[in-house]
Amino acid sequence: MTNVRVEPADRSWTTTKVVAVIVAILTGGYMLPWAIAAVRDVPHWSVFWVNLLLGWTIIGWVVALVMSLRAQRQVVTFD
Repeated sequence: MTNVRVEPADRSWTTTKVVAVIVAILTGGYMLPWAIAAVRDVPHWSVFWVNLLLGWTIIGWVVALVMSLRAQRQVVTFD
């Protein structure tokens, strides 16, 4: 009996696979400041726009992260 193996005609390089995984992880981290702001209930739409438009620069991403970590608005109520 003969062993037969079926392989794809075009195989991607290992480097391509590693880069693809790294890009996928970084893409998930790109909008992290906006996610933090939304979870913390700080005004997150300004963080969203700064992150989306300027997040590609490292400074813009850090600014968005700082904005997302700022103090939350608090309301004092009297019963």
